[in-house]
Amino acid sequence: MKGVVASGHPETSEAAAVALRAGGNAFDAVVAAGFAAAIAEPALTSLGGGGFALTRNADGHAKLFDFFVDTPGRAGPPKPALHFVPVTVEFPSSQQVFYVGLGSVAVPGMLKGLLHLHAKLGRMPLKEVLEPVITLARHGLDIGPGQAQFFRVLSPIMRLTHASRLLYEPAGRPLQPGDRFANPDLADFLDTLPDTHGREFYEGEIAAQIGAMMRDGGGLLSEADLAAFEVHEREPLALDYRGYELLTNPPPSFGGSLIALQLKLLATRSLAGVAFGGLEHLRLITGVLQEASRYRQRGFTGLADLDDNVWDESLQRLPQVSRGTTHVSVSDAAGNVASLTSSGGEGSGCLVPGTGIMLNNMLGEDDLFPGGFHSLPPGVRVSSMMSPSALVRDGRVELVLGSGGSKRIRTAIFQVLSNVVDFGMDLGDAVRAPRVHWDDETLQVEPGYDPDTVETLARDTPVNPWAVQDVYFGGVHSVDPRGVGVGDARRGGHAMVVE
Repeated sequence: MKGVVASGHPETSEAAAVALRAGGNAFDAVVAAGFAAAIAEPALTSLGGGGFALTRNADGHAKLFDFFVDTPGRAGPPKPALHFVPVTVEFPSSQQVFYVGLGSVAVPGMLKGLLHLHAKLGRMPLKEVLEPVITLARHGLDIGPGQAQFFRVLSPIMRLTHASRLLYEPAGRPLQPGDRFANPDLADFLDTLPDTHGREFYEGEIAAQIGAMMRDGGGLLSEADLAAFEVHEREPLALDYRGYELLTNPPPSFGGSLIALQLKLLATRSLAGVAFGGLEHLRLITGVLQEASRYRQRGFTGLADLDDNVWDESLQRLPQVSRGTTHVSVSDAAGNVASLTSSGGEGSGCLVPGTGIMLNNMLGEDDLFPGGFHSLPPGVRVSSMMSPSALVRDGRVELVLGSGGSKRIRTAIFQVLSNVVDFGMDLGDAVRAPRVHWDDETLQVEPGYDPDTVETLARDTPVNPWAVQDVYFGGVHSVDPRGVGVGDARRGGHAMVVE
């Protein structure tokens, strides 16, 4: 066995597998998958977005690569007429408002991050890593039902500009299952990377084109912002949970810290003898999610923010028991693992001229800016819910995971971890199990729980039962390095063991 891969699309997984078969390590593979996802999962991620990668070498050394977005505006104060357009995204049983347009674009880090990660930890030549990805971009792939659903839901964004309509809705409608999707401009751009290493995008002619487009169209991103972007290497946040060590995304991002907080709260209650999905379990999980939401609303950014008095109040509210982007997880035969979460947000609807790259709309996501849109000064690394993670026991990685899903990332990862550790589920069952999410007002509940239990819970908690499992509840693509991979069906997940 050369490794295990789990991702959001078969072509994303195959790009990683090609690297592993060619003798690459987990880091070559995850970089290949990151580039491939920009083609195979264009509604979920983009080289014009940002991300994080958690890596752990076979010798146990772990690192978190932060190449999420920065706030723009180094060229001067914002213009009053920002191109900042509200769009409502409709889920089957809920909705969420995002803002798009040039005024929603933050400084993209995804391209520089993938190149940096490869330069630091990869062992294959970049040209070989990119070859299958370039072929995929040039010749395209057939759209499946899952990706077609994303194109349909995000159609108001995909058709926002003339360039985006030509690429994503060439027939005047969202791409349908069976339609062919290719991105030859992106293939041409990727073909330059082994020689340029992305310099043109951040400091050269492409950067100048981006700056001019922003100045003329009501955006904030400038050449100065692009030139100043840096990839940060951080020590992962480590948390002990019932004999396991969780490695996840540290501050300044808050997703990993909120997962750690939820596990820390859950660890105060024994789940021995508690049935998964029973009333006690659902009440406890709901209480944990409500407390985490309270902390987030108070500006919580890390475990160092915990106050003893507030913590005690949380434990008193927490019930006693009687006994939310796309993700790639990779492991290789040598024991290296990599966990990459990336996002273009919902996309700004604006393409970088000549490159086929959709710019992000991170400035238009309210959960990333609790202080209000455009409230941060230029050059600040934006916090994120994205939380690429690994679960370690006795020095060995037992689980590599992460998720897409906006605000639901932390609740999806938290519940899968609890399913594995607290209920002894195998990885497939842990990912497939129904989930809940507290949206600050209502408990969103996937189907699969006992209806009578949900009805009883609804007597003291606002509940919105869903009729279907859905992308709303995240997509936890996970691998067990011993030879198990699980792609979350909620987001078209795909997994493979590479022989």
